[in-house]
Amino acid sequence: MKFWRMNGAGNAFILIDARGRGGRLAPSPGDVEDLAARQPFDQLLALEDAPGADAHLRVWNRDGGEVGACGNGARAAAWLMFEDSRADALTLASTGGALRARRTGSDGAEVDLGPARLDWREIPLAREMDTVRLDYSIALPGGGALEGPGAVSMGNPHVVFFVDAVEALPLEDIGAAVERDPLFPDRVNAGFAQVRGPGDIRLRVFERGAGLTKACGTGAAAALVAACRQGRTSREAAIEADGGVLGARWDARGHVHLSGPVELEGAYTPPADLEAAFSPR
Repeated sequence: MKFWRMNGAGNAFILIDARGRGGRLAPSPGDVEDLAARQPFDQLLALEDAPGADAHLRVWNRDGGEVGACGNGARAAAWLMFEDSRADALTLASTGGALRARRTGSDGAEVDLGPARLDWREIPLAREMDTVRLDYSIALPGGGALEGPGAVSMGNPHVVFFVDAVEALPLEDIGAAVERDPLFPDRVNAGFAQVRGPGDIRLRVFERGAGLTKACGTGAAAALVAACRQGRTSREAAIEADGGVLGARWDARGHVHLSGPVELEGAYTPPADLEAAFSPR
């Protein structure tokens, strides 16, 4: 079993390659939090064997909660598998659905994240609401409010606010309040998007269970869909995160494709007292 440190446009991961080992990983939330305290990451990824797919991808946020989707994590896992096999395309199973990936040059990968889910029950929301522009606002600490965000599920829930100057907002405070608002029964990833042109978005995302991260792949996908539905952009855009630029495309079938760079930072040796917690059982 191998452990790797990786990132996708600055979105930081520890990836555990447990293929060929049998069983499934079963770390407790406390185990994941303990590992994150010693080797900071945004998400913990695991590759396990899967019938009918090249591998099964699992994802935990650094607070220990297992989640159904991670766009940049899927790209990072696919890229590592491409390097192992020299293949140019593969399929990952995940709790959020099948993910199809293809190589895009020596340092990148693109993943079809599947269809954007737009019904209020799919997000999910606590009550029926038009997800193009939610009847929802969040107060700003210095006065005023952010209003009318879009809501999208990319296998995990997102709400996207459109703002004039994303750098000027106290996103740690706002994001934490939005994440746990009762409107979002599964909590929510809060995106703050500044549209600079029909194919150009500046985005920052406060991820549930992880906080403000350098990039969020499903957040980029959700921002494009939400912006397009409000008539702010076309169906394809370059999305600038703190850690780099991601490409997102919402195709005619309703699927969202995410592309961008991947970096393998090196092998990682877990602390001896945690190694058993991250072994397949």
